[in-house]
Amino acid sequence: MSGSDTAPFLSQADDTGDGPVPGTPGLPGYVGNPKSENPEVPDRERLQRITGLSASRSALIVAVLCYINLLNYMDRFTVAGVLPDIEQFFNIGDSSSGLIQTVFISSYMVLAPVFGYLGDRYNRKYLMCGGIAFWSLVTLGSSFIPRERFWLLLLTRGLVGVGEASYSTIAPTLIADLFVADQRSRMLSVFYFAIPVGSGLGYIAGSKVKDMAGDWHWALRVTPGLGVVAVLLLFLVVREPPRGAVERLSDSPPLNPTSWWADLRALARNPSFILSSLGFTAVAFVTGSLALWAPAFLLRSRVVLGETPPCLPGDSCSSSDSLIFGLITCLTGVLGVGLGVEFSRRLRRSNPRADPLVCAAGLLGSAPFLFLSLTCARGSIVATYIFIFIGETLLSMNWAIVADILLYVVIPTRRSTAEAFQIVLSHLLGDAGSPYLIGLISDRLRRTWPPSFLSEFRALQFSLMLCAFVGALGGAAFLGTAIFIEGDRRRAQLHVQGLLREAGPEDDRIVVPQRGRSTRVPVSSVLI
Repeated sequence: MSGSDTAPFLSQADDTGDGPVPGTPGLPGYVGNPKSENPEVPDRERLQRITGLSASRSALIVAVLCYINLLNYMDRFTVAGVLPDIEQFFNIGDSSSGLIQTVFISSYMVLAPVFGYLGDRYNRKYLMCGGIAFWSLVTLGSSFIPRERFWLLLLTRGLVGVGEASYSTIAPTLIADLFVADQRSRMLSVFYFAIPVGSGLGYIAGSKVKDMAGDWHWALRVTPGLGVVAVLLLFLVVREPPRGAVERLSDSPPLNPTSWWADLRALARNPSFILSSLGFTAVAFVTGSLALWAPAFLLRSRVVLGETPPCLPGDSCSSSDSLIFGLITCLTGVLGVGLGVEFSRRLRRSNPRADPLVCAAGLLGSAPFLFLSLTCARGSIVATYIFIFIGETLLSMNWAIVADILLYVVIPTRRSTAEAFQIVLSHLLGDAGSPYLIGLISDRLRRTWPPSFLSEFRALQFSLMLCAFVGALGGAAFLGTAIFIEGDRRRAQLHVQGLLREAGPEDDRIVVPQRGRSTRVPVSSVLI
């Protein structure tokens, strides 16, 4: 799940101490002496003077932002929790079902940079209030769409992406302007733990509300009501802190920003950033596919095993698998993030390549367990759940680590550009198309087999096996990251300390006469 999708949620200093290059204390990705047992606590009185907010008020603002982030991810996966009922109501196939998530992710992916631009220039509080209010109204309206207007459901899901983009790209910047150093890292970690918890609650809320109301439409009317509460809390509790003022407490040396094209060229020449972004794209592909299709696959498995009656027209589909999968998503998300950070922290003491190696181990380890969960589904649903639990735990190990890799291999003045590029890449090649691709493959396979419940199960089973293959490719990308991580990290640190200046396309050339005219040639060729 893929997926805001790549912003840091457990940012911490790198304490490898793997080289003689002295780092800059307080800078993310600092290479030098390990952090002390009692890190320096920022001067709260000075911080309060700068932000105009007390410590308790700042913590309350973070609590409100966490509540809304939780609500965002609940809404994303409420649809997945009642997907069999939506398929039956609109009489659509798997490819059309996958398009629901694809339209939402595509809208979110395209509009996130737009709201990032607006958030840097206008009042962020009012932008978020307007976006969440719009999102709540559109979600509520989607619950009243008649069965012959499936295209209207797709449109509303795309408009929901507008509202969520207005929040997900702005809220982390508020937290960054309220806290510094370790306090900022802790607050961001709490904020981003809402991703797995909210995703799981989406499945749970969707399935339970549908069971209690006897109608899946009511599942889409829960989050809009909670969204009204969110808008009120934003308006009454949240105050706009001055942008970047708390950075005066940072020890980071100032860097001159470069042009956007220069940033893109530098990122393209950074193999650790490119390969880790490709690895994270594989994570987004797998989590996006499982998020939408796992409950439907588990239901079809139970039907084939004779444990659950089939979902026939006019009947309400069983929602027990959505509930169980939601609980698994909550537990594996929290457990996987914690294990990944802890394994990386311990291994980093002896191996400077610990971060990409832990990510690679998580992806390569999850691939066989996800494959086993698919192959065992026709024999034992219990074994399927066990393998899904292990596979999702291993898959979740890299979420926080990927964010830290980006922070210490990219210099501060182009980290926002790097984050934006990683978000677009992971959604474009990951969870924006993977749900639709899985559904499309499933539909194509079903056309070649006689119609039956077994054919529906086998088609989705075989199409989901693509996730294990993509996961293995992502693990290979992280292994490649491990090859370059030390050199890229050292170069970033030297650049921050002013000991290394990146040469532009013309900076490393001088003018020499050649046959009556001036010619630019590399300095190295003249020296040789």
